[in-house]
Amino acid sequence: MKIDPDNPADLSAQIATAIRDAIVSGALIVGDRLPSEAELAEQFAVSRPTVREALKRLAAQSLIRTQRGAFGGAFINRLSYADAHAQQITTSTLLLGMNDISFDTACEARFAMERACALLAAARRSPDHLATMRAEITRQAQPGLSDESFCASDVAFHRALVDAAGNPVLSYQLAGAVEAMQPLMNMITFSARSRDAIIALHARIADATEGRDGDQIIAALEELERYTRQLAQSVFNARAARPQPA
Repeated sequence: MKIDPDNPADLSAQIATAIRDAIVSGALIVGDRLPSEAELAEQFAVSRPTVREALKRLAAQSLIRTQRGAFGGAFINRLSYADAHAQQITTSTLLLGMNDISFDTACEARFAMERACALLAAARRSPDHLATMRAEITRQAQPGLSDESFCASDVAFHRALVDAAGNPVLSYQLAGAVEAMQPLMNMITFSARSRDAIIALHARIADATEGRDGDQIIAALEELERYTRQLAQSVFNARAARPQPA
């Protein structure tokens, strides 16, 4: 493992990347103990605080775990889908919030990926998935439900549909789409949307899922995408029509 001292990138980030690449390539495997901080500092020709920062970066990504005691140290961790899921949501939220990604681009990606789950969800849904979807529809229809709670229920409904596909890789890939993109889209459209219209579409999706009709799930998702895009356009048009301050 090597780094480039002339590279303007942070040295601790370079070290973390080098170790991560070694894990991905199989040079380091789950359970392997990393060299000590002193040994890593000598290997990379950097200070121990720089190595320590690199190890913190890796630990934050759940790629290593630390253990105290005579047989302690830093060990290559087994990354779970649960750990990866949380990281995916955080990364997607940051990308959407801090970069120039248009609403249409985010909307297109989010629904395209969810439609990819439709046929699998129709074939594999369990009573628990259906119960979650029905419970969220009931919750969404409650009088006085706040916008924040409605949005949270909206995410939970679609999360249940995604999880019904029974594929952890798809669930991981869709974590950012459903739990990062959707809340941001909700923030834009909540003032213009009709809850009744969304609840009706959710009911169609739940009915099609229960009936194992993947094509109807896709059709309802496509209608929901069109409705979401129309809402966003109406919001953007209204903003553009506002008088500009002198």
